[in-house]
Amino acid sequence: MAAPSHPQPGSVRTASGREVRLAVNGRDHVLRLDGSERLSAVLRRELRLTGVKEGCLEGECGACTVLIDDLPVNACLMLAFQAEGRRITTVEGLAGPGGALSSLQQAFVDNGAVQCGYCTPGMVMAAQGLLLRNPAPDEAEIRDALAGNLCRCTGFQGIVAAVKAEAAS
Repeated sequence: MAAPSHPQPGSVRTASGREVRLAVNGRDHVLRLDGSERLSAVLRRELRLTGVKEGCLEGECGACTVLIDDLPVNACLMLAFQAEGRRITTVEGLAGPGGALSSLQQAFVDNGAVQCGYCTPGMVMAAQGLLLRNPAPDEAEIRDALAGNLCRCTGFQGIVAAVKAEAAS
């Protein structure tokens, strides 16, 4: 069986369904999708943005958090066509030239906020959304912004410290 083809930016996936235009990480993509495809699945499968994790598929864990027009959204709860005409940012979109970590991503590393790593992309995106809205949050605001993201490894202390460090920089 042949491996599935994956589109390059600006390409069209050939399949039956609706044509959907997605602006992801500053690049435009045109895909032909079934109307019931979750945004999280399309980002992972079609665009190979595997930083978007699919954990619970019920909006409870936050592993699939992306920014839609700079606001954190659970991509597992959004159908791909609902994101048409909106600006989508995944954790891959935060990286600098050559894949250099963003200052927030580096703060996660520096503050021990990464252990198994499964929740990390969603946590980073929730934190990024907070910092875009409020560049100087206090600890209660940080914890509130991260409340929809679960982590079983870190105990959240390093994650909160990372967001505080980024806010202070």
